[in-house]
Amino acid sequence: MDAVKPRPAGGPDPVERRSVLLYNVYRLVVLTSLLVSALIIQFSSSEGGPNLPFYYLILAGYGFAAVCFVLYAWGRALVVQAYLQVIFDLLLITAFVYISGGLASSMYFLYVFPIIAASLVLAGRSGFLAASLAAILFGALVDGVYFGLIPPFRSDQAANPSLGTLLVTLFVAWAVFVVIAVLMNKLTGSLRRTRAALRAVEKELLVRERLSEAGRISASLAHEIRNPLAAISGSVQVLKKDLDLNAEQKELMDIVLKESQRVSHSLEQFLDFALPAKQVFSLINLRDIMDETVKILQGGGELDGKVVLEGNYRTSDVPFFGNAGQFRQVFWNLIKNALKAMPEGGRLRLDFPEHGRKDVRIVVADTGRGLSEADQAHLFEPFYSGFENGRGLGLSIVRKIIDDYDGRIEIRSSAEKGTEVIITLPLRKGAGA
Repeated sequence: MDAVKPRPAGGPDPVERRSVLLYNVYRLVVLTSLLVSALIIQFSSSEGGPNLPFYYLILAGYGFAAVCFVLYAWGRALVVQAYLQVIFDLLLITAFVYISGGLASSMYFLYVFPIIAASLVLAGRSGFLAASLAAILFGALVDGVYFGLIPPFRSDQAANPSLGTLLVTLFVAWAVFVVIAVLMNKLTGSLRRTRAALRAVEKELLVRERLSEAGRISASLAHEIRNPLAAISGSVQVLKKDLDLNAEQKELMDIVLKESQRVSHSLEQFLDFALPAKQVFSLINLRDIMDETVKILQGGGELDGKVVLEGNYRTSDVPFFGNAGQFRQVFWNLIKNALKAMPEGGRLRLDFPEHGRKDVRIVVADTGRGLSEADQAHLFEPFYSGFENGRGLGLSIVRKIIDDYDGRIEIRSSAEKGTEVIITLPLRKGAGA
């Protein structure tokens, strides 16, 4: 079953709050690792360890991390925070490379971490942007030192390598940056698609679980209420015939019968969840069933002149191997919902788009009020209705029937612009006759 695809008013923040926090934590881990390594070298080597500016840079990294924690607690502008962290880290790494030897430094491998972080934390092609900025900073530093535009940090770093060595080092570094960005872009894209699929499956399982629970409740309700209700209704009908009632008493009897029929109808809908009758399948024409449903609603006055009918529902030839009663339920519920959404009238499109040899498509679209965000969040959930006095079973029944045919249902809706329901059904054996 396809996930519902509503049109939300606004998209989610492309940066997850937790990812911004983890990025800052990982920076602290890397800084601490560098600090511990520097201290070990400082106290275990006779040649001494890193110079004082190295520790200043470590301290600057800790200070920036503290600022990031404050911004994280503020909880706003997460995208800006993430970009600031990436840019600061690239600048900090460039400073580390400069004080540790420039081209001869082995610390340029640290550029890889901001590139990975940008790909994981920020959406889109942020990894490529980070890789490009890393290549520019590293190239500018190395070229500046080589051509004398930037003085070497220490006098023993003044000896420049050959131009060939310079170019090879730069090209290798740039190639590494680009490859990391490409691989991370593919990886993060795959992870996001997998996460979206898992969320859709989770929502699907939740809806199915609620449908199953509705079935269990329905069976219990039907068993406890159906027979007493039939006895009450039958008794009232007998009394209405046998007794000499005045006008007010007859009206009360009619109310009892009408409400009994309404409750009985609800019970029949409940039973569709719990104890579906054994269905008999045959070759039917969905066009005829749709046209029959429209005529019934027109005869009952629900489809009046305020609603303009559109679509090819009377002219298309749509053979299908299935159960006519089930599709009467599907069309009845969908059209009724559309009419409820257009109390002042509008356009109702009933369409069978051209289909191939493998599936059939059905479209029911209205120009009504559309679905609210709350309605979109609870689509197909039994007993939830966006209409006053609604029982919240119409779409649930439609969904269950479409599920039984291994079909898909997609609902597109915008506030005050209407709703479009698209059903796709795979052709079953016997439909080709």
